[in-house]
This record gives sequence, C-alpha cells and structure tokens, in this order.
Amino acid sequence: MAADWLGSLVSINCGATLGVYQGEVSSVDQSSQTISLRQPFHNGVKCPVPEVTFSAMDIKELKILDIRNGSGGNSSSAPTKVSSAPVAVPRVDPRSQEKLNSPQHCSKSYGERHLDIPGQPKGFRRRHNSWSSSSRGANQVTPKKNGVKNGGNQMKHRDDECFGDGVDDELDTDFDFEGNLALFDKAAVFSEIDTSERRGNGARSRGTPQEQTPSRYRHDENILEAKPIVYRQITVPQPGAKEYCTDSGLFVPSISYELHKRLLSVAERHGLSLERRLEMTGVCASQMALMLLGGPNRLTPKNVHQRPTVALLCGPHVQGAQGISCGRHLANHEVEVILFLPNFVKMLDSVTSELALFSKTGGKQVSSIKDLPDTPVDLIINCLDCHENTFLMDQPWYRAAADWANQNRAPVLSIDPPVSGQGQAVEAKWSLSLCLPLPLAEGAGRVYLCDIGVPRQVFQEVGIKYHSPFGCKFVIPLHSA
Repeated sequence: MAADWLGSLVSINCGATLGVYQGEVSSVDQSSQTISLRQPFHNGVKCPVPEVTFSAMDIKELKILDIRNGSGGNSSSAPTKVSSAPVAVPRVDPRSQEKLNSPQHCSKSYGERHLDIPGQPKGFRRRHNSWSSSSRGANQVTPKKNGVKNGGNQMKHRDDECFGDGVDDELDTDFDFEGNLALFDKAAVFSEIDTSERRGNGARSRGTPQEQTPSRYRHDENILEAKPIVYRQITVPQPGAKEYCTDSGLFVPSISYELHKRLLSVAERHGLSLERRLEMTGVCASQMALMLLGGPNRLTPKNVHQRPTVALLCGPHVQGAQGISCGRHLANHEVEVILFLPNFVKMLDSVTSELALFSKTGGKQVSSIKDLPDTPVDLIINCLDCHENTFLMDQPWYRAAADWANQNRAPVLSIDPPVSGQGQAVEAKWSLSLCLPLPLAEGAGRVYLCDIGVPRQVFQEVGIKYHSPFGCKFVIPLHSA
C-alpha cells in the first residue's frame, strides 16, 4: 500500500513550530514510520535541500493534494518514530513559487493557494482550502536572495536579488491605459458635481436654476465684470491740428493758442495768478532739466568738481519770466546757470520780480552773446520765443542768441514754444508745453507736458471735458498719435 502513494503531491502540517511542508512523496517506510518528500516547499518557499524526511511524531496533519497513481485516501495520519535528522530552515527563492498572499487567494484560513513547482507542467497546480491559521508559525522566514543562477532565469534572479521579493507574472503584460481610461465616465462624474453644487445653491438662494448665479466658469468666461478703459478722457470743442497720446495710451488733443489763452485767463480770474503759474512752470521745467542733466547719477554732494552748466536764453516776455523761474530752481540745486537777457528800458513786472529772486541765488547774468561760454555747455534752455510778439525775431540780439545756440553742440530744451507756423529759430531736442499742448512744429523735438495746477472746473467753463492724464507725475512725455 505504501508504494501507491509514491509520486503523489501532499501537504504536511508539522505544527506552529515547524510549519507546513509540501512536496512529492519519494518514499514511505512503514517500519520506521517516516515519509520523504522530493522538491519540498516550506511555508510556500522552496527548500534548498532536494529531499526532506518526516517522522510520524512530527506530523500533525497530512493532506493529499494530488494522487499520481490514482489510488489512496484523502488524508491519513499515522504515528511513527521521529526521524533523528533535523529539518533545516531553508533559504528561500522569492521567484520559485507563485505568490500566495494575494487578496484573490485569501479566505478564512489562508484561502485558496496554488502550488507551483519549477520544472513541472501547469496542470500540476491544485487548489486546497483546508490549511489552518496555525500553519504560519513563528519560524516563518523572510525571503532572502538566492545565489543560485538557473540559465534562462538568470535575469529574474537578478531582479530577486535587487528587490528581495517575488515579482508577479502579471507584470510581464503591458498596462492597458486606454482601456482603463475608458472605464472612467467623466461626463457622469462632472454631472454629479454640478448637481450637488446646484442643490447647495438652491438651499441657500431658494431660486430657480435660471435665476441662480453659476459658481463655475469656463476658461473663456470673464469672472470679474470691469468697465472698459476709456482712452479718450479729454475732449475739446475745437480740436487742434495735432493729437498726442501718453505712455499709458490716453489721447491728449492739442488746442489752439486762442483757446489756451482763454483757459489761462479764466484760471487767473478764479485765483490762479500769473505768479503761481510762473512758479509751477519753473518747478516742472527745473525737474525735467535736472533729469536731463543726469539726475541722481550726477547731482550728488560728492560731485562738486563736475557741476553741470546750463545756458538760459530768455526774452523780455512771459516766456522769458518762466525761464528765469526755472533758472532760479536750478541754481538752488547747485547747477551752474548762465542767464542771457538783453538790456531793455522797460520790462514786464513779472520779469523784474523773477530777476530780483534769481540774483539772490548766485547765478550769472549776461546781456551780450560775447559773454556766453565758447565751449559746449551741458544744456541750453530756450525761452527766446513768444506767442504774440513775433517781431522779436528780427531783433539783432535774437538772431545772435539763436545762432549761438545752434552752433553750440549742447542739447536744447524749449519751454512753452509757440505754435507751428510762427517759426522757431532754435531747433530743440525737447519741448515742454503747459497744461494742454499746442500744435507744435517738427523742430520742437520730443514733446512733454507739465501740470501747472489748473482746476477741472476751469476746463469745463471753457468747454473742455478734462480728466488729468498726469497720474502720479507732474511732467509726462507725449507721442504723436
């Protein structure tokens, strides 16, 4: 009868201490009550020894997993004499058996497991459900690397040595990204989210879905409602011949000299006197000149040996008084100012008062072109021209001063130049207009605009719709629109 069990596949439970062994029956000795297993597995891990012998005293339970000869019982246990040979705890090969701890194969007592012996056909696997929880003993070993190399499995063994655990055969197949992505129903999920948000909005607002404000917006929808930017904030009743725009894109129209004169007259009637306008013009023009001279890079207390020199050319009119006011502020900022003003028998009161203040600054005043420096200066400020008295252009002192400015290689800044068509003898690089620009000629250079403090209601009184284009500055550049 013992020969009938040879070649059968059995599972031997040796208790919590020794664990569970599986393998093929190689011999059964009834006299010594021992049984030997070929290619044994200990707790699901292949043993390093080719054969293990068990005594009947060590066997707690014996299960027959596969009967090779077609006979034999389901299970049996017979007390036999314990073999004197110790059962060695094997060093494991993590890839030598099929993974047993997967959730699909677990049940009440380890669930359904598979036994996969290398070298045997796939039909050799059988399932069994009768393992008890005591089969995992305290001596269950942790898989370690196996130094044995087996031909074609050499790369797998290298993986085992690296990762130290068995790799499932299912990893050999590529992951189906497209198929798994198709399992995700995006439309249903987003519909559920919208439904939950709509319920929340309805609980708070108690309104119809059409009346509720949507809480989600598409990427092409505006969330914040803002008024469109109006780039034309200044409108005049009679636009001039030119139109300018600021760096921020605001349009600034030019006005005629008649409208400009009427605007200043209304401002003076409301309290913006000529003295206030002269002071504001002098401050703004001096600030622009200081920046043209180098600003903080040149005008420092340590740079006393290279103070900039400015030649100021003025006539006996309001524009000349504006230039003298600018020269006074420049002299107060440690700039060498040379003021040219011809001798006249009678001058305007504004020119006389500005000259009295300028004389207290230590600046130099000359009345002849011969007294101007022969070497180039740092900046020339031109205030020779006048809006009304064009006959001054025929005066010898005017032509001499214009010729000196054109021959000197210093850049020219014109303050409040006249409109185009009246002629300018001095070609400027920059021009500074007051309040609103006049239609200047091409020889005026780059146009700047300064704020002299005219209130908004004064603009409205002369028919100008005005919103300040200056922002945080008092002098802004203008560009031809």
